[in-house]
Amino acid sequence: MQRTLVLIKPDAVQRGLAGRLISRLERRGLKMVALKMLQTDRALAHRLYAIHEGKPFFEGLVDYICSGPILAAVFEARSAVEVVRRTMGETDPAQASPGTIRGDLALDIGRNLVHGSDSVENAQMEIGLFFTEDEILDYPRESDRWISG
Repeated sequence: MQRTLVLIKPDAVQRGLAGRLISRLERRGLKMVALKMLQTDRALAHRLYAIHEGKPFFEGLVDYICSGPILAAVFEARSAVEVVRRTMGETDPAQASPGTIRGDLALDIGRNLVHGSDSVENAQMEIGLFFTEDEILDYPRESDRWISG
């Protein structure tokens, strides 16, 4: 099974959408194996967005993710990274398809509600920024046999 990090960003928390976003991912068949609410500090934000350091929008990203509480979650499934990314929709909500989280609920690339790891390698690194191994649960879920064969 593959794991991926999902961050419910400050705008989603402030708009009261966190439960709805988690529900959409769970309804898709993804299994949540870790969840916590936290306030991101600048050091953590810099590590999360290190790949964008030096780009003109970097400081705006850091300011945004630190602007309010977030929910960090780990979801598990076959092809979890790809499934989460497709469920979220394009990074720019104006380009996101209807039926995706961003396509249905966001308007601005600067307030796009949710982050999902973009590769298996980045998922492993990003999960490690927010969770220890002890905080990620491995448990059987009865519905799994009805979700995939």
